[in-house]
Amino acid sequence: MGDIIWLVVVLLILGWLVGYFGFGEAVGSLIHILLVLAVIGILYRLATGRKP
Repeated sequence: MGDIIWLVVVLLILGWLVGYFGFGEAVGSLIHILLVLAVIGILYRLATGRKP
């Protein structure tokens, strides 16, 4: 399950990068919502990750 979260986070960040640099401000806040979701995914993974 943890690998799926990282995959989703990477896809969200890539989507944000493509949208921001590819479409500029035409897409507006949707691009920034993707970035926020990716950050939330990273924080969730760090909070629930396995301890060594």
